[in-house]
Amino acid sequence: MYEYANRLARRGHEVTVVQPRYQKFLPPSTSVTPYRWLRKALTRGYSILRHPSIDWQPIDKNVQTIFVPDSGSRYIPDGDAIFATGWHTVRSVLECPESKGKKCYLIQGYETWQGPKEFVDATWRAPLHKVVIAKWLLEVGKDLGCEDLAYIPNAIDHDRYRLDYPVEDRARQVAMLFSTSSIKGSAEGIAALEIAKKKYPDLKALFFSTHRRTSSVPDWVQYYRNPPQDFIINEIYNKSQIFLAPSWTEGYGFPPAEAACCGCALVATDIGGFREYMQNGVTALLSPPKDSAGLAENLCLLLENDELRWRLAKAANKSVTQFNWERSTDLLERFLARVRQSEELRAQPV
Repeated sequence: MYEYANRLARRGHEVTVVQPRYQKFLPPSTSVTPYRWLRKALTRGYSILRHPSIDWQPIDKNVQTIFVPDSGSRYIPDGDAIFATGWHTVRSVLECPESKGKKCYLIQGYETWQGPKEFVDATWRAPLHKVVIAKWLLEVGKDLGCEDLAYIPNAIDHDRYRLDYPVEDRARQVAMLFSTSSIKGSAEGIAALEIAKKKYPDLKALFFSTHRRTSSVPDWVQYYRNPPQDFIINEIYNKSQIFLAPSWTEGYGFPPAEAACCGCALVATDIGGFREYMQNGVTALLSPPKDSAGLAENLCLLLENDELRWRLAKAANKSVTQFNWERSTDLLERFLARVRQSEELRAQPV
């Protein structure tokens, strides 16, 4: 969203990114334990005291970023269009007056892992102008009875994420994004790496993460918490032979796409978000989610077969070039122009 904000602002649009501390409308919790209540209270107190900032993403000087107490409409400026960017922001957008603009929804994944399925499905059927960021989400929408979904693929900044180190000259090194969230598949990724390490004792693994290192990460793995993006690009993506992507679900999956731009061969799970730019045996080696043995088999296959690894790395690098921000921003502008001219949508049955 910040990238779109930057590029729309550079094209002369007035863009405001609204960042609420809390979502005004969330489903009631079904299991509020004393621990969860205390944790929520402490988190709320901390967020009130701290000064919000964004230091991980460059933001154009013409983009207005505002931090507000909650997602209520009184904190949202008037405009031509307003976007919900996740299922939990949809109701806030729906309850906005017409002065806030045409109501849109950027669907970045099927977020049933983050909220109750009935709530998530209801947001897909809500009377909003909808954009999906990957083709597999078009199929989800079709199954839910949604009509007129616009497809605008995610994109990569190819000026920043690029191949600077020959794929043929790289040491035996595997990179992976580590997360404590189970759906990112880090446990299966670690299990696969342990299997590969037994077969190839000289194997190196580099993890990067926003989380602190946990006891589940093997001692032999190099671990970087919140490294600068330039370090990820130059020292991790451009120095690794393989990027391991073990997620159970992804809307699109930025890190593997970024790694492919920088020359990594891809070993990943066979999920919709990865199939947007991965084809098994052509641009990546894919195996079912939650299958550490399948990941390990594919890792070892590439570690022992340089020519196959080189071929897949170069094919993936070429494949991701189709995803560029100029094209996606063009499509978003056309979408917004169509939305401004459209009549109000009717609510679809939930």
